[in-house]
Amino acid sequence: NMNFLPGIWWSLPLILVWATPPVTSSWWYMGAVGSSRVMCDNVPGLVSRQRQLCRRHPEAMLSIGRGVAAWTAECQHQFRRHRWDCNALERGQRLLGRVLLRSSRESAFVHAISSAGVVFAITRACSQGELKSCSCDPKKKGSAKDSKGHFDWGGCSDNIDYGIKFARAFVDAKERKGKDARALMNLHNNRAGRKAVKRFLKQECKCHGVSGSCTLRTCWLAMADFRKTGDYLWKKYNGAIQVVMNQDGTGFTVANKKFKKPTKNDLVYFESSPDYCIRDRDVGSLGTAGRVCNQTSRGMDSCEVMCCGRGYDTARVSRMTKCECKFHWCCAVRCQDCLEVVDIHTCKAPKSPAWMART
Repeated sequence: NMNFLPGIWWSLPLILVWATPPVTSSWWYMGAVGSSRVMCDNVPGLVSRQRQLCRRHPEAMLSIGRGVAAWTAECQHQFRRHRWDCNALERGQRLLGRVLLRSSRESAFVHAISSAGVVFAITRACSQGELKSCSCDPKKKGSAKDSKGHFDWGGCSDNIDYGIKFARAFVDAKERKGKDARALMNLHNNRAGRKAVKRFLKQECKCHGVSGSCTLRTCWLAMADFRKTGDYLWKKYNGAIQVVMNQDGTGFTVANKKFKKPTKNDLVYFESSPDYCIRDRDVGSLGTAGRVCNQTSRGMDSCEVMCCGRGYDTARVSRMTKCECKFHWCCAVRCQDCLEVVDIHTCKAPKSPAWMART
């Protein structure tokens, strides 16, 4: 039942979060075997091109659901030590919407990682035979040569080109309806996310021959773990380039002439991020009150930075941990349960009347 979902969205990452039920939902399976038109017409927020793709490939929507799970988890992992921790995805869709309404670094990252998540999920589904419209990469056939010599293509190469093609058609459809600066920014960051997945496609081989010698090799192309894509896009987030529209409205130019022109692999943004120190619905900030901070760190997760200078509370807690672990031949590791007492530091809440009025 999709009746609880809001009817209007302004960004595809929100559509992917809100319009995609859990992958275990029977709703998808009923739709796949029943009327795909009924199923797709009941997903609010999709533009006509997305509805067409949904009707034509209803089984792909289940894969997109898995892609949503992958990119939200990766987003939360990458931002786990930062004031904005991507948990607006779980704690309030309206908050995420406010983040995406801004043309900030965080919005750029979310568009890139969500687009990458769709590529990864669709490509994986192709290789596992879950989609009728694709399979293993049909171009990886016959013999080829690399730095180690000749080999035969075999196994099941990930069909990354199909994953990118499908993701581009589905994800970009929302932005292609607009001609404004935000649409152009989102399209750029969506493409950067798709390219990031393909960047980590790697060749894997199996040797055939006497005593495992590599006189004959069979090779295939496989995607790397999604964490590699996440780590790469995290670096791009930290090096994101602030841009402005050029005069004819067809592209970007750097806001600060001292910086390089963005490439197709870079993330771009228009406006500076808020500090995310206090809870502010207008910018999608949950604030950092109650967040756990690291007293000994000097990074973004330090109590000074995380708590925005407001100070922190300390609580002493007891927890069970594994200790005195020993390796026993063969082949087990046995540990004892030990009681450990640790100090947990959490950020204080602001007390100003201005903050109280904004929450």
